[in-house]
Amino acid sequence: MLGEKAMRSAGVRIFGVALGALLVGGLAMAVPSASAEEATDDRPTAIVSLGDSAISGEGAGSYESGTNGENGNWCHRSANALVHRTAVADATINLACSGADSANVSLADTTHYTEGSQARRLIDVAQQYRVTTVIVQIGANDDPQFADTMLDCIAEWFNPFGSGCRGRLATEWPQRLAAMAPKVETAIADVKSAMSQAGYAESDYNFVLTSYASPLTEKMDEFLHGPQGCPFKLADAKFGRTVAVPQFSEALRGVATRTGVKFLDFSRATENREACSGYGDSSTEWQNRITVDPWAWVTGGLDAIGIHMAQQSFHPNARGHEQLGRCVSEFVGSGSGSAACVAGADGNLHAV
Repeated sequence: MLGEKAMRSAGVRIFGVALGALLVGGLAMAVPSASAEEATDDRPTAIVSLGDSAISGEGAGSYESGTNGENGNWCHRSANALVHRTAVADATINLACSGADSANVSLADTTHYTEGSQARRLIDVAQQYRVTTVIVQIGANDDPQFADTMLDCIAEWFNPFGSGCRGRLATEWPQRLAAMAPKVETAIADVKSAMSQAGYAESDYNFVLTSYASPLTEKMDEFLHGPQGCPFKLADAKFGRTVAVPQFSEALRGVATRTGVKFLDFSRATENREACSGYGDSSTEWQNRITVDPWAWVTGGLDAIGIHMAQQSFHPNARGHEQLGRCVSEFVGSGSGSAACVAGADGNLHAV
């Protein structure tokens, strides 16, 4: 049996342990866990997209009122945009704008098509909703100048004796991508800052950077692809699909790695469904051929005359956005940090 002194010592230790457990238990009850905080946040969840025409929904039709040329706003945010075809949150919100560059997404004091910083507008959205996913697609309108490059290559098609645009691009393209990367990194940092200003930690939401799908393929009607709406030399189209777009994707993958965000590769997303891949039948395609909208002047007035009448060309159509949104949902649901959207045996895009 224990002596009196040993019993007193043991009693003190037992009392101390019990008191400590009570205090710790009390503190544990007093400080709510992260899951408890989430449970008390009754705001609807949201996924938000930021970026340029490829994610605004350019080419998918059904544009939001006020973004179809009215008062100079040609953002062309579509009701069919990929963000609205996702199934990961209660609300889907599109802040992207056709023609935007990295500065327009950042917190910089810029104005594009009458609209200011997308990141600044994200702050308000993130306070109103519990944003669970931010998806960004940006870079094409920075140094790569994707639209102007497409026009240059079209001009080469009209010269039957020319060598095409691929020779020059083979040298210039890597340099353009290198110059673009830090601008995209700045935009990503600013989007993170916007979320922080709205009260979020980086672990509170998914941040996904995507690359771009190739709009063209060399697998077109050898003689009629120009009149069918794809006036490109076949060798130039092949260079774009097999070299330029994959290099673009890898440059953005590097950005995602350096900035610590998730990456979803779209470079093969419309493979075998690019513009003019259906030859005379465009119903199977997920990318637009040259598309001229003569009615753009109805909402945009005289400002529509020129590039705005054709700005829907070589962008994913509504079918393409539906598939891209499907892949984004699958990717976010997987919890993976990196994947590529490719067509499966069922004909749908999957994140693999």
